Amino acid sequence: MTDALRPMTARPRLYEQVLDRLRAYVADGGLRTGDRLPPERDLAARLGVSRASVKQAIVVLEVQGLVESRHGGGTYLLRDSLDAEPVEHMVERRRRLPDVLEAREALETKLAELAAERRTDEDLAALRDALDRMAADIDGGGHGVEGDRLFHAAVTAAAHSALLAEFMRSIADQVTESRTESLRQPRRPARSLAQHRAILDAIETGRPAQAAAAMRRHVRTVAKVRLLDWDPEDGA
Repeated sequence: MTDALRPMTARPRLYEQVLDRLRAYVADGGLRTGDRLPPERDLAARLGVSRASVKQAIVVLEVQGLVESRHGGGTYLLRDSLDAEPVEHMVERRRRLPDVLEAREALETKLAELAAERRTDEDLAALRDALDRMAADIDGGGHGVEGDRLFHAAVTAAAHSALLAEFMRSIADQVTESRTESLRQPRRPARSLAQHRAILDAIETGRPAQAAAAMRRHVRTVAKVRLLDWDPEDGA
C-alpha cells in the first residue's frame, strides 16, 4: 500500500535550521563559555541565508540564556554548548506565560499582605534563610533559582492561608517556569534579590500595604522577559 498520504510534518523554519548549524559549529569547534560567535553578516554569507534568519536564531539563543549580544561587540557564549530547547516548546511557553504572571500577581500580592499581618518568628527565619541562600548562589555566579523558590514558598507559608496555598500549589510548575525565565535575564538575579529584601522588610515590620506593593513591583519585573517580545515568525 502506498504511503503517499502519510501525515505531513511541518517544514522547519529557516532560522531553526540556522540554529542546528550553530549548535554543530560550537560543538565541532570546541567553543566554550566566553567564546565569540562569528559576526552575523559572516554567518549569513557562509550559511547562504539572510541576516534576518541569522538574527532570529541569535534572538532564540538569547531568550534561552545561551548567548549574550553586546552592542557593537559581537555575540558571546554563556554556556559551553548551544543545546537549546525546541522552538515549539518556546512558542507554547510564550503563549501561556501571560496568564501565569497574571495569576501570580493576584495571588502573591495578597499572600505578601497577609504575611505582613500573620508572620511568626519561624516564618521570618525561613524568609531570611531563603535570601541568604539566594545571595550565596548569585555571589557564586548562579541565578539564585532555588533561593528564589524558597523565598516565595516562605511568603506563602507566612500568610497562613490554606486555600491560597493550595492555589499556589496548583500552578507550581508554571510558576517555576516563569521564575526560570525571569532569572536568566541579564542582571535580573541581583535585581530580584533586592526586591525580595524589600518584601521581607515590609513583612518583618508588619506593613501589609507596603508588602503587597513590593510584591506587585517584583512580579511585574518578573513579567519583563525577552520571550514575550519574541516573534517566532520573524525571520522564518
